Amino acid sequence: MQIGVALPTMARGYTRATTLDWCRGIDSGPFSSISCGERITFHNQEMLVTNAAAAALTENVRVFVNLIVLPTHPIPVIAKQIATLDVLCDGRLTVGVGIGGREHDYLAAGASMERRHQRLDDGVAQLRSLWAGEPAFEGADPLGPPVVQAGGPPLLAGAMGPKALARAAKWADGISGFSIDANAEGMAVAAAAAKQAWLTEGRSDAPHIVSGCFYSLGVEDSQATLGGFTYDYLEIFGRGFAQAMSDDAPVWNPDRLLLALDDAESAGVDEFILVPGTVDPRCLEATIELVANR
Repeated sequence: MQIGVALPTMARGYTRATTLDWCRGIDSGPFSSISCGERITFHNQEMLVTNAAAAALTENVRVFVNLIVLPTHPIPVIAKQIATLDVLCDGRLTVGVGIGGREHDYLAAGASMERRHQRLDDGVAQLRSLWAGEPAFEGADPLGPPVVQAGGPPLLAGAMGPKALARAAKWADGISGFSIDANAEGMAVAAAAAKQAWLTEGRSDAPHIVSGCFYSLGVEDSQATLGGFTYDYLEIFGRGFAQAMSDDAPVWNPDRLLLALDDAESAGVDEFILVPGTVDPRCLEATIELVANR
């Protein structure tokens, strides 16, 4: 199983130095990818700009855009941005796409949540058409730059339920999921459901299955650090839910992180993304040591 590390863009105190230190550390470490995700009504840095910095500052790891809430974006614009990222990282790009779960982001983007599942499907089809050289409208020039990877970068679907998985199996290269509490049974069920959706669709290839969790390591009072980060991130879904999840956030010491990785591998996960709850570079240093010695 591959192990990726996300940039800590969702943690408080993220600066230019954070981008430089973490990009260089992740690229030189025992990791498969560097990534960050999308939120609009939050304190984080913008996803595509940050991933562009990661593309320029790394040479070895894949750059994983995890993930774009596609129905909030004009498809030709996002197609051009993704193609540019593919060039910046010389074909090391993977892109997650989904419908998201935060109405505030749709409102801030001036986008409707109506028919968002169908708009996701249609948007993926349009992305691939544009990357193949089809114009955005009749009489338009083809959209550039040309993608480095034939057909465009791999697209992973942020799909969980049976209906979403069935739709994703028609067009996705895999699934980008998440397990906030690194639950072994939940990861196994999700991986099995994705594989079954691919079989039901008649696919001969297996889905690339990604999962991940929040974690903290190598800092003072690591448990409180992780709990505070988890609450901050999830508060939009209600204070009670956020508090319950932050109280139970388990991955804040080396033994529990190793267990999460072992559970994910046993569940059939192909790549596990560690999402840090702190910008402290000591967290990355401890992660490099742990993964290198695993």
